[in-house]
Amino acid sequence: MHGGRRNWVFCKVETDEGVHGWGEGTLERHEEAVAAGINTLASRLIGRDPTEIEKNWQIMYRHGFWRGGVVMGSAMAAIDIALWDLTGKVYNLPIYKMLGGAVRDRVKAYTHAQDLVGGKEAVEQGFSAFKTGGWIVGRQAFKEEDVVDALHEKIKGMRQDLGPDVDIMIDNHGRAHPSLAIRQIDAIEEFNLKFFEEPVPPDNLDAMEQVRRAGHRTDIATGERLFFRYGFRDILHRRLTDVIQPDIAHTGGISEIKRISSMAEIEYIKFAPHNPNGPLATAASLHVCATVPNFLILETARDMPWHDKVQTNPVQIKDGYFELPTAPGLGTDLDESVIAERPFDPQQDRYVGSWNEEDNSPADV
Repeated sequence: MHGGRRNWVFCKVETDEGVHGWGEGTLERHEEAVAAGINTLASRLIGRDPTEIEKNWQIMYRHGFWRGGVVMGSAMAAIDIALWDLTGKVYNLPIYKMLGGAVRDRVKAYTHAQDLVGGKEAVEQGFSAFKTGGWIVGRQAFKEEDVVDALHEKIKGMRQDLGPDVDIMIDNHGRAHPSLAIRQIDAIEEFNLKFFEEPVPPDNLDAMEQVRRAGHRTDIATGERLFFRYGFRDILHRRLTDVIQPDIAHTGGISEIKRISSMAEIEYIKFAPHNPNGPLATAASLHVCATVPNFLILETARDMPWHDKVQTNPVQIKDGYFELPTAPGLGTDLDESVIAERPFDPQQDRYVGSWNEEDNSPADV
């Protein structure tokens, strides 16, 4: 369905005993590919016990020979989350109880703000943390020096107006080459940010190491475009980041993101899931974060009006924290009549992830 600003991919798993579970594998601009992947994986699971979550996960991952990738990772996530939801309903337990129980009684969240006005709105909504972009809003062509100067002025204004107690994060969307990313971080060091996200593209860990060796005191975060535990192995073991950000909707669901969090824990790296997704990815992330000792903060996108409207029992945010659900499974369900009213819209997501030089040539490396 399209939920306002982007489409969401939902998956419903049903049993012959009338129990169902919902999952999400939202992948912007690749929704139809994920839907096809879900159908392919479902053919391996039909007739199996849905509560054998780990075995079903291994079948999805291993039995097709070809492994990994964001499309199949998202398809697996949708099914895996649905199996956890269904199993929780079978045993009448919230998912976090089945994961070993909560280690915290609430989960800190942050939202998004493009500018100072958005930051003030986030604070007025009760959030004490928000993330903003590292690039000039509304422009696709830049001079590098303009990017650095504009970022300094934006964060300076936010910090002066909002005070020292609001956590500010920057998402660089992997758009910079290493020396530019270093200059960006230099420009905002004085403002005490919570983290600087995706300073460089995720493809080259040596480029990430170049940023790391610059010796900034600002924490580095990355990981939304890494998939499955195998994609996180080197960046974690080389300690090239301070905060790891796997996305539950892309990296194999609840089962796999929980394993990734444990890999980060042994390297003393914080866990802050990437989650600009729909309601079920948010609910699933919440359950995992409740159980993870090295959890830092959970992203949530509150600018999509159908986020709550499609849920029968929306997860609750109070004073910038998610409250832990008490109902079984995910703790929420979806209204299928609302989904039917909001069909997939291929024009819904117009996000452009790259930028151009003044001569209109592609500039992101």
